[in-house]
Amino acid sequence: MEGNFTGKWGEIYAARHLRDKGYSIESVNYRVRGGEIDIIAGRGDCLAFVEVKTRGRNPFDIPSAAVDFNKQRKLTYAAAGYLQKYPTERQPRFDVIEITLDEKYNVLELRHIENAFESQL
Repeated sequence: MEGNFTGKWGEIYAARHLRDKGYSIESVNYRVRGGEIDIIAGRGDCLAFVEVKTRGRNPFDIPSAAVDFNKQRKLTYAAAGYLQKYPTERQPRFDVIEITLDEKYNVLELRHIENAFESQL
């Protein structure tokens, strides 16, 4: 599987999944110096900063394990930048969406982990 294509494909699929669950997509690939957020989605009084991890089938590779302390710190920094630019009353949280694909890009599993970690700021 080609990494960049796989990641972008996963982000598109994850955004569709979030819309199907009633979220509005506020932004995709939001970037600040030092960090990026794949998807920012709102539903009710929640604003979710979502990191998407897409992998091929491998029983020893857990996609969310790639969201380590350093990645969490970057996500938190980017989220703080977003909230400074776009203040909101919504409660922010950090989610991770794991997508596992077969070799033909069929989705084998999608797991949405809400409140995957606490802010690192």
